[in-house]
Amino acid sequence: MQKAHEDIVSSFIDNNVGLSQQFLSHILSSHLRDNLKLLNTSKKLAEAGIGNLNKLTTDLSNRGDKIYWLDRSHNNEFENQFLDQIDEFISYLNRSCYSGITGYEFHYALYEKGTFYKKHLDQFHDNKSRAFTMIMYLNADWKEEDGGNLCIFHEKGKQIINPLNGSCVFFKSSDLEHEVLTCNRQRMSITGWLKTN
Repeated sequence: MQKAHEDIVSSFIDNNVGLSQQFLSHILSSHLRDNLKLLNTSKKLAEAGIGNLNKLTTDLSNRGDKIYWLDRSHNNEFENQFLDQIDEFISYLNRSCYSGITGYEFHYALYEKGTFYKKHLDQFHDNKSRAFTMIMYLNADWKEEDGGNLCIFHEKGKQIINPLNGSCVFFKSSDLEHEVLTCNRQRMSITGWLKTN
């Protein structure tokens, strides 16, 4: 995992977007993908909203994914393995970059064919605790024509990232607007935020 951590930090320093092509092993990614599919067929995913607390709204013209929050209380072996990896990464960040991360939240995200998420920032107006966004992809055999790319808006242009299995994207939640382009097949990920007090 050390190389994945180093890849994320070094690419973040270079371009404000950290990338690792293999943050999740193929085995763990496969188990997490199976979990997400089971949750979907069991009707346990919820329509994702925009905003927080009493300001939460659902708007399918803006955001079309369905989500399910990860929690150690689920006692799911593979979710806990994933969260163990996040704990290791946070320890690395706090030790090497003095980032001051004190918590996190992550959810599965499933986009069906034809869905998308329009340009947005990952931070609430009344809560600035989200420091960094992380996205880990669970899509086996992804092809360019499948769509669903992540588009990140930099000052000097756009960065397009393919949602490839096991890869990770990392950036400051308050700084970079981004969108999920229209999916041409089912698209799966784990998305979340590293938080500060």
